[in-house]
Amino acid sequence: MLFMSVCSYTPENRNQVIKRRLEKGAMDPQGLRLLGEWSYVGGGKVFRLLETDDARKALGAASAWADLLQIEIYPVIETEEALKMLR
Repeated sequence: MLFMSVCSYTPENRNQVIKRRLEKGAMDPQGLRLLGEWSYVGGGKVFRLLETDDARKALGAASAWADLLQIEIYPVIETEEALKMLR
């Protein structure tokens, strides 16, 4: 199953977010595969496409950052797959 994670941080937390990521990496739990990650060029947001068979793993990835980030997690499906199902 695919999940889109949208992580937002305030300017006050920017340096702490960067420092933790450089020192500890993404801190994703086992069983979670990162398919892609994009940073908003204006700052303050990171978009991550995750794959896992267990939704709890997506939540686990968020828990390591909950003190610095606001995280929204959405189950997603590729548009072509959705269109096939809607025909």
